[in-house]
Amino acid sequence: MAHLGVGIGWRPEIADAVERLPGLDWVEVVAENICPGHLPASLLRLRERGVRVVPHGVSLGLGGAHRPDPEKLAALGERAVALGAPLVTEHIAFVRTTTPAPALEAGHLLPVPRTRDALDVLCENVRIAQDALPVPLALENIAALISWPGEEMTEGRFLSELVERTGVRLLIDVANLHTNRVNRGEDPAAVLDAIPLEALAYVHVAGGFERDGVWHDTHAHPVPGVVLDVLAQLRRRVDPPGVLLERDDDFPPEGELAGELEAIRGVLDPAGSRPSAPLRTPSRDSSPDPVPHSAPVPVPDAARTRVGLAQAALLSALVAGTPVPEGFDRQRIRVQSRSLAAKRAGVVAKVAPELPGILGGEKAYREAFLAYARNRPMNGGYRRDALDFAEHLLIRELPADPADRRRLTAWWQERAGTRPARRIVRWARALVGRAA
Repeated sequence: MAHLGVGIGWRPEIADAVERLPGLDWVEVVAENICPGHLPASLLRLRERGVRVVPHGVSLGLGGAHRPDPEKLAALGERAVALGAPLVTEHIAFVRTTTPAPALEAGHLLPVPRTRDALDVLCENVRIAQDALPVPLALENIAALISWPGEEMTEGRFLSELVERTGVRLLIDVANLHTNRVNRGEDPAAVLDAIPLEALAYVHVAGGFERDGVWHDTHAHPVPGVVLDVLAQLRRRVDPPGVLLERDDDFPPEGELAGELEAIRGVLDPAGSRPSAPLRTPSRDSSPDPVPHSAPVPVPDAARTRVGLAQAALLSALVAGTPVPEGFDRQRIRVQSRSLAAKRAGVVAKVAPELPGILGGEKAYREAFLAYARNRPMNGGYRRDALDFAEHLLIRELPADPADRRRLTAWWQERAGTRPARRIVRWARALVGRAA
């Protein structure tokens, strides 16, 4: 675990700007967006300059009731090796359910309940991941809009026990701490006081905005002062090994990115300031001792079943329109459901950019997609989702304009590798859909 310094999230849209940023120590890349055998030339040039690259996973779902997918773990480890990374990172979240069937995908990071059952499952999943990965693992606290009923621990206690039982490192996102302050009434200082800061791997900083009492962690807005204030609170407690600026959309000019990095540096090392107590400062050339942890305890199948059923009920309410489980805030569930559908529409438009044009523009596309997504959960990834959406429209003889429908048919046929269903089949499917 090396001292990383100040870095930025590498994205293809800002690759050239990232290479030109002054004083850049390291970058983080979304692990699922790169291929180990065909690394982007920009990343290779950064590595040649000595800029470290850390892969950041988003799809493992270590907080889910199922055990980690060996193929996903192998893929994450392969990327770490290809990049020469000192560690890999993931999230304390669940992203899918596998039982009861059918499997459901959230397309988003959802919070795990802070219960003993959920912690037991998470710890065992983390141990499985640690055994499979070739480098150390660090886990990130996530931003949440909804709270689970009947939680048994605070965020700080949950994270502390996770580290105590597994020795995993922590990636603390200070923007997520602020998000949870607004959305769930949680005090960032209380979390920072409770967690073992010796386990800190690095820190995330990102922007967002507040609307109608809800903080939206967008990664598409400038970092606000309230988030930098939380970073300052953390800095008063520890000298973080690394801090990274995240930006995923609505990318600003290069100068603004450089300015945000300078603002972060200013918080980490304000001119003339001295901490009131000694801070932990990892050496750039030394590795700290592993975080001690307790012996593993097997998780009973009954615990995984309880966690799985609870997560399935919540995810089904969010993406399939089933009743909201007892104890959840129904208004927050509606907001979260709309947010998931909007994000899904946005990602599908990125992987299939022809669709908005075929359907008459962004507004018409989004209206059609949100109507499709209301009761059609994603269960095969975004590219499969784009094909299913197109088939859904064709079954209903949409778009209304015959020329647009022919364009959509050709688009679907080219990618699906088969002919669209005949009219009688489409008619039968449409009847079944209306009956459902």
